[in-house]
Amino acid sequence: MKKRFLFVDDITVQGSYFAVTIRSPIAKGRLKSIELPSMPNSYTLITGDAIPGANQLEDFPVPILSSMTLSYIGEPVAILLGPNERRLREYAEQCRVIAEEGTPIFSSRASETIFGARDISIHEHYKDTKGAGGEAATGEEAKSPETIKQEAPEEEAEITKVQEPGKANILQGAYKTGIQEHWYADPHGATAIFSTGKMTVYTAGQWPFHIKQSVSQVLNLSPDAVTVELSRIGMHLDGKIWYPSLIACHAALGAFIIKKPVKLILTRDEDFRYSPKRNAAEIEFRSALGDKGELLETEIRVIADIGAQGAFTDEILDRTCLGCLGAYRVGPVRLAGTAVKTNIPPQGPLSGFGLSQGFFALERQVSRIADTLRQDPAEWRKTHAYRGNGELAMGVPLEEPPLDELIDTAAKASGYYRKWAAYELLRQHRRVSDWKAKDEPIRGIGIAVAYQGGGFLYCGRDRGVYTVESILDQEGFLEIKTSLISSNNTYIRIWREMAAEILSIEGELVRIHLGNTDTAPDSGPGSNSRNVTAVTRLVESSCRAIQKRRLKESPPIKVRQSCSPVLKAPWEGKSAAPLDRLFDGQALTNLGWGAAVVEVEIDPVDYTPRVRGIWLEADGGRLLSEKQARLALARSAVHALGWAAREELYYTQGKIPDPFIYGYDILTPLETPPIHVGFIRKEGLIPKGIGELPFSTIPAAYVQAVSQAMDHPFEKIPLNARDVWETGKLKKKGAAP
Repeated sequence: MKKRFLFVDDITVQGSYFAVTIRSPIAKGRLKSIELPSMPNSYTLITGDAIPGANQLEDFPVPILSSMTLSYIGEPVAILLGPNERRLREYAEQCRVIAEEGTPIFSSRASETIFGARDISIHEHYKDTKGAGGEAATGEEAKSPETIKQEAPEEEAEITKVQEPGKANILQGAYKTGIQEHWYADPHGATAIFSTGKMTVYTAGQWPFHIKQSVSQVLNLSPDAVTVELSRIGMHLDGKIWYPSLIACHAALGAFIIKKPVKLILTRDEDFRYSPKRNAAEIEFRSALGDKGELLETEIRVIADIGAQGAFTDEILDRTCLGCLGAYRVGPVRLAGTAVKTNIPPQGPLSGFGLSQGFFALERQVSRIADTLRQDPAEWRKTHAYRGNGELAMGVPLEEPPLDELIDTAAKASGYYRKWAAYELLRQHRRVSDWKAKDEPIRGIGIAVAYQGGGFLYCGRDRGVYTVESILDQEGFLEIKTSLISSNNTYIRIWREMAAEILSIEGELVRIHLGNTDTAPDSGPGSNSRNVTAVTRLVESSCRAIQKRRLKESPPIKVRQSCSPVLKAPWEGKSAAPLDRLFDGQALTNLGWGAAVVEVEIDPVDYTPRVRGIWLEADGGRLLSEKQARLALARSAVHALGWAAREELYYTQGKIPDPFIYGYDILTPLETPPIHVGFIRKEGLIPKGIGELPFSTIPAAYVQAVSQAMDHPFEKIPLNARDVWETGKLKKKGAAP
């Protein structure tokens, strides 16, 4: 059986030693020493001083083993190796890390250390390519809109009527998105074998060549001496994009030093405590409104808590900022975004890479605007959506979004317009009636829209050049080689059927080679829907090139197709904070779009929200498999609803309290509401990424539905039954919420 079809914990090599991570007990300070128990000679402790190469991951400022500075509780400081796993863990518990404690920072508001910052003024988020719209200004040229207040907003959004002639109404809101655990099938782990000068690593990851390069530089080996073979990955929600590189380096370092196979598997407990989560964000909006609800000017402040060390900082921060700008005519914008360092474990991407946090804040803000003006939020969106072809604020080409069609299709499927009008009348009635006299369920409905790209904004030292190789041999077999591995067999089947159709051969003659860095070229990271967009296009183009060449030459025919980024200066090259990397202008082209409607029903006694249904409509371009696309969106919808309504997670003094770990509240199959997924038909287009759309639409639609039902502007997720119950108590008492 091939190892890539096993979970990494199932892979055991005869004679393997086991490894356990020794971790920092403090959130900030300096490592002084590690006291060891009495152990047999077969047990070995490896510290950062033993690393033969660089003590850092490729591209990210993440140390392999901290040898001096400690930046979060649980940071790896050493690896303990031994032949007996049970005894090894007993010895590890007896190890004592001696450290000099500093003063940690746990609040993003209190942090003075930043990983990245954006301070930009934009005349218009969307610019007409024919010349309408102005240039961005920054630094001394940037001026805040005169009508927007400078003081911090209240905890909840509110509208302020400005009395002076010529001044606009101001709506301001403070929006918070919580941390989310990926909850993948198996914990992080790796098995490493060092033999005859060559290192082989088995692990589950989304980016095999990042693992290869990281192991290579840590061990000071040639990249040709390192092979990475991917094991079964399961549904990962981008939780295995960079952290497997760290685990692989730990296992490989152990195997390199003791010259025996090493297996390192995190326990569920330590994986939950120390692996990256979706980062929390706080986003403030101040919107200057015209008489009809149009956005005259907008000011946005983003604070993203990236935790310690800062992996994917620019990617997450800029995507969050772009999500805050959305798909509407927002007028001149002043945008200040900051990614801050705190002394919690490194936070990282979950589906959306920050875009979902930005869209939640924006979609809540525009729903609040519509509510304030007593307009239907769906109609407000259609009225103020961007029209025409132009560019995003970062200079990314944009075709006219299909928002009207998406909104109307989702509204028709859900009965949104009729339900919104009825629930709005009931909300107005409850404002003048006694809440105590009501015993029927309270209902509300919400809608939100978002987009998704198909690649990364920023690339590392590999410069973002990724390749697929196809070979037609003399016996008529076609081999397709890519370093990516899918969470299921969907793309294997799609690529096989596509190749068979292009070359007019039987599907059984198509062989897909995945996830081995020796036999496949570097196909880049498997995230941001790259499997269905960039890699699928490379597979298709390589097969078409073979078909063209075989009319003139005999097999074997080998074709390598690559894609390269179109590098551009971020934010028109006028960011106030210097960046060391340009961004890929193709990352946000051919956007996938989505609209979601969520309907809720709230028990009038205990105020427990229950989702009656989710309706999601997507423009995914040419669908390679409608069935698989529908299933993928439905699965993502469940996780998105969990983030919005259930999955509460906090760090307290740098640690996740035990109740959050052992009682992490995810949706069960019996609690999953009806989910309806539909697609706008766009024949002849290339495939678009759509898998992240539920995370960017469903949370805002859910919170809007609960807000309509409770007649209260909730502005954070997760929004759970306790939050609604507290508001309900105030409503019954007649107090202002």
